[in-house]
Amino acid sequence: MNLTTERFPFPYPIHAVTFAPFVRKGVIFSEEAKESLLALRERTGANSVIIVPAGLQDTAQSETIQFAEGELMGDEELISMIDFAHEKGLAVFLKPTVNCKNGTWRAHINFFDEDVPCEPKWGNWFKSYSAFQCHYARIAEKNGCEMFIAGCEMVMSERREKEWRATISDIREHYTGPVSYNTDKYQEHNVKWWDAVDIISSSGYYPRGDWENQLDRIEKVVKKFNKPFFFAETGCMSTHGSSAVPNDWSVKGDIDNEEQAAWYEEMLSAVSGRSWVGGTAIWSWAPSLSRDFTGGKGYEIYGKPSEAIVKQYYSG
Repeated sequence: MNLTTERFPFPYPIHAVTFAPFVRKGVIFSEEAKESLLALRERTGANSVIIVPAGLQDTAQSETIQFAEGELMGDEELISMIDFAHEKGLAVFLKPTVNCKNGTWRAHINFFDEDVPCEPKWGNWFKSYSAFQCHYARIAEKNGCEMFIAGCEMVMSERREKEWRATISDIREHYTGPVSYNTDKYQEHNVKWWDAVDIISSSGYYPRGDWENQLDRIEKVVKKFNKPFFFAETGCMSTHGSSAVPNDWSVKGDIDNEEQAAWYEEMLSAVSGRSWVGGTAIWSWAPSLSRDFTGGKGYEIYGKPSEAIVKQYYSG
């Protein structure tokens, strides 16, 4: 399914890496961040980067989202990085994502199904969420971003089909390129409004040994809606035990770069064998490479065996 237009040359297959997610003001304005982006391109063979502007709300029941102000990344520096990535031959996907200041995972943002006086309401939250998304949709349009991803892993909100359809419609008033939405792992079949977007995407944090089963399940969704698909996030920590629960950043264990590498080999081999999977986006790449990632337990692949595996598949 061809999504390429003259203005939005869509990269296919998608060989992406998420760059500097949720950074604070001033971080990606630095020369260090530019050097890191160049290293990302050279060391992974990526053709695309996903940039994730942050929105913040106080709790999972707050109705108002803060963005592009205070200590959050500003518009000027975001545009500067978009321009730099384009200059270096990378496609840019913009994925504005909201988080809760108190640490509650965004998937748990939730309100009563019916409005109750004196209680927070879905209508008020979606009004703020739409303003958040449309702000960045205008930036994506003006600066030629090749895809707009309307949020990430908002599991409890996804049942609000009417509001999501309205939000996607609002985004399209400002952005004329392909629009996606990044649902969470195991949720692909629960979203009822995939017909409203151009591309289905999800977070591919599936356990080692289970990829073929999950791809079989997801394929049914892709065929039902007849839409392109890619994994807008996927990754595994270099922590012993992480390959069994790659979505869990709190796993405790020893450093295990080989386990991470084995997970990447299985994941990339599995998705490469499915013609309907349009690509992957690795989570994630830091804006500074000044520290030794090989001795860390996080998701970063810089300098680890996984990096060479990703480059092999991304350059193949």
